[in-house]
Amino acid sequence: MIVRSFKDLEGTDRHVKSASGTWESKRIVLAKEKVGFSLHETILYAGTETSMWYANHIEAVVCTKGDAELTDRETGETYHITPGTMYLLNGHERHTLKVKEDFHCICVFNPPVTGREDHDENGVYPLLTEEV
Repeated sequence: MIVRSFKDLEGTDRHVKSASGTWESKRIVLAKEKVGFSLHETILYAGTETSMWYANHIEAVVCTKGDAELTDRETGETYHITPGTMYLLNGHERHTLKVKEDFHCICVFNPPVTGREDHDENGVYPLLTEEV
């Protein structure tokens, strides 16, 4: 059994801040735990816009606090995301999150991330694996 608090992760290598400066993420469960998914608590900052494309992963996101506009860049559809709203990127959709108020969310990735990932120039997390 593993028990971790967000506070336990602050300032560790599991507390990742993006190179873009638009978000930070506490990586609660990672690939090295070998459970088939990773679990993160992520905060995207108010007034920022982040374009992402999880070409190598499926991601589910549940907003717990904040306010953002999610745009599916493939269809042009926009969605208002507030606490209690979930979105699932089950088709590897290119998307943009425009944050109105600090956006706190819980994210699940499959395949799991290693904790070293950050978005590349296309908004993609590389597909990294753990050494066995």
